[in-house]
Amino acid sequence: MNNLLKQLISKPLPDTEAEILQLLRESLQSLALLGLWRSNFFEHAAFYGGTALRILYGLDRFSEDLDFSLLKPNADFTFEKYRDSILRELEAFGFKVEFTVKEKSINSEIESAFIKTNTLEQLILIEAPENIVSSINKQNKLKIKLEVDTNPPPGFETEMKYVFSPIQFAVKSFTLPSLFAGKMHALLCRKWKTRVKGRDWYDFAWYVGNYPELNLKHLEERMRQSGDYKDDSELTAKKFFERLNKTIDKLNIEKAREEVEPFVDNNISLELWSREFFKAAAEKIKID
Repeated sequence: MNNLLKQLISKPLPDTEAEILQLLRESLQSLALLGLWRSNFFEHAAFYGGTALRILYGLDRFSEDLDFSLLKPNADFTFEKYRDSILRELEAFGFKVEFTVKEKSINSEIESAFIKTNTLEQLILIEAPENIVSSINKQNKLKIKLEVDTNPPPGFETEMKYVFSPIQFAVKSFTLPSLFAGKMHALLCRKWKTRVKGRDWYDFAWYVGNYPELNLKHLEERMRQSGDYKDDSELTAKKFFERLNKTIDKLNIEKAREEVEPFVDNNISLELWSREFFKAAAEKIKID
C-alpha cells in the first residue's frame, strides 16, 4: 500500500467483507469529490443527496451514488470535462479505474457517469485479509455512479462545507433545509408502483431527529417541475402536511424496512417503524 493510500485507508481494516467493500466504495467516493474540487466543479454545481448527508453531516447509513445539481440550468453540461481530474486523483492513490459517461438514450435532464473498477484488484491493493480476497469473484466490478441535475428547480440555497478526514477538500453543498426539501420530494413523488424505497423513510426520520427545518418553497418548485403540484396557489404548510400524512397512510412499512436494512449497521431503530411513528415524526418538521 503506497503512502498516500495509507493516509486514506488506515489499518486495521474492518472484519467483514461487507464493511471492507463499504470502506473501499467510500474511499473512491472521497477521491472522486477531491478530483471534482480540484477541477473547480463546485463553481458550477452543488452536492446533495444521501452521500452528501453521510460525508458532510454524519448520516448513519451508506449511500451508493454521488448526486449533484447545477447552480443554474445548462443542457450542454457533461462530466467529460472532469474525467481527467477524477482519474488523476484515483491513480495517485493507486486505484485503477474506468470512468465512463453514460450516453443518453432519451432526452433527460440528468447527466450520469460511472467509476468502475475490478473489486478483487482493489481489495489486494488495500491489503484486505486473504479470506476476504479469496471469496471474491475475479470478474466482480465495484461501481460508483455520479449524477447531476442539469435543469435544477429554483429556490435552493447552498453553502461551502469542508471535509477534513480522511482527506481534506471543500465542496459546495445544498443547505440542510434545501437537502430536506429534495428528500421530501423523493418521498412524496417517486413514481414506483409497488417498490418502496425505505432509505427515503430512514433519511426522513434522521432529518426530523437532527435537522428538522424544511425549505418548503424549494419543495414546491421541485414538485411543480416534476408535475406533482399543479395548484395555482402556493404550497402551504397545511397542504404539505396533508399530503405527507396521506403518503404515510399508504406506506408498506415491512417493504420499507426490508429495503433499507442492507444500508444500515444498526437495525434496532427500524423496529420502531409504524404509521404512528412516522406521523409523530412529521409533527416535528419546522417549515423554513
